Amino acid sequence: MTRWRAAVWAVGVVVCVAASPVRAADANKVGFLECVHKDAGGAEAKYVLFVPHDYKGDREYPLILFLHGSGETRGGKKQPVEVGLGPVVKKRAKDFPFLVVFPQSQDRTWRADSADGKRALAILDEVRKRYKVDPKRVYLTGLSMGGSGTWSFAAAHPNRWAAIVPICGGAGPDAAAKIKGIPCWAFVGDKDRASLVEGMRNTLRGLWALGAHPNYTEYPDVGHNSWDRAYNTEELYPWLLGHRRP
Repeated sequence: MTRWRAAVWAVGVVVCVAASPVRAADANKVGFLECVHKDAGGAEAKYVLFVPHDYKGDREYPLILFLHGSGETRGGKKQPVEVGLGPVVKKRAKDFPFLVVFPQSQDRTWRADSADGKRALAILDEVRKRYKVDPKRVYLTGLSMGGSGTWSFAAAHPNRWAAIVPICGGAGPDAAAKIKGIPCWAFVGDKDRASLVEGMRNTLRGLWALGAHPNYTEYPDVGHNSWDRAYNTEELYPWLLGHRRP
């Protein structure tokens, strides 16, 4: 058993094979599913999908795309489900109401125009074809490298997301103008790297200046790991569910 497989099986996954659509016989496969995406050239990429325990395919579900940090890149010490959102979903698995997609970066980047970024969106589209997903309630979040990726994905594809949650990741200088219409809740610790904190502040200032109304939480005396507190924020998930694309 590979280390990747051992790590994800530790949170109780079962294997799924990417196919479209989900067969009735597979409808009872819920929880963390270990999946494989195959691109047009036959290259395979592993990802994990969380399916709510009450999923029966009889109604549309909201979905979260989660972008991990650099430490969970392929070959790293941990896997995407082990840091950030994954442990929160595991703790609340019996009643967590979202489908959650956990792709894995292969080249340590989540830029929207990178191979990793394009693959993550292809995996998202694959899940949307296989499962009953509410197209108006698709959410995006990520931490550190994935926080930067959240800004990048949102700026490149602003019409995909009902809301975004970037955590301790910097945004490009032009991001605010491109994402001003997307509900946003951003998190960072004020003891994180100074350039990152100021970058987050500048992006939020830009959004406010454009008339947007993002939420911003800056934790005092918290360093780079602001994600544990952010993803354990009780109000975050009702806040997400309160936003739908027009």
